[in-house]
Amino acid sequence: MQRAMITDPDVFFRDGCGRCDRFATQDCSARIWAAGLSELRALCLGAGLSETAKWGHPTYMFAGRNIAIFGAFRGNIRLTFFNAALLRDPEGVLEKQGPNTQTPDMICFRSTTEVAEKAPVITAYLAEAMGYASVGVLPQKTPREVEMPPELIEALDFDPDLAEAFAALTPGRQKSWAFHLNTTQNPATRVARIARTRGKILAGKGALERGKGASPLAALTPEVFWPM
Repeated sequence: MQRAMITDPDVFFRDGCGRCDRFATQDCSARIWAAGLSELRALCLGAGLSETAKWGHPTYMFAGRNIAIFGAFRGNIRLTFFNAALLRDPEGVLEKQGPNTQTPDMICFRSTTEVAEKAPVITAYLAEAMGYASVGVLPQKTPREVEMPPELIEALDFDPDLAEAFAALTPGRQKSWAFHLNTTQNPATRVARIARTRGKILAGKGALERGKGASPLAALTPEVFWPM
């Protein structure tokens, strides 16, 4: 059963993200990892970040920019940084979020004790990211064979099911989606298109192929999925 993703961070910490039927059950990953997530939350709020919810997960912002987002999975929890290419990573703790991620962008915790152990590193990396946000610095774009819209890159990074399905597409089908989204420069329109056609990507279709169309998530507003 497809559920609507949560839009209140307090709900995430109490019941989970809302993506699956484990929502609000003891089997929910957010409940299993409640202690570690609570520690991460305290570190982010203590650093001076503001808290909201995007993509069904707690997201932390500073100076109008997304800084970091939480993820809870069966075997780990993750603190993922936006614009992670700017981070120097002197401790070598950053890992890649997924196959479509260009640079290492997350700190992965496979035990709750790791959060406390890495607290100084987390705080330092958050401060560095906030410093870049305060002066408006963005990472330099890395050229790709096909220019991938940033909204699609973020969608793939934060939606594991979509990332797996997109990676399984033929290169031609992947290019068709990039071309389809690049026909508009409006971020909100791109976000809406991705939400609307998510089911088609999951079905292994290219942008011009007939197949499964609107995702049940399409009824939600674009802001729930990707930041404007």
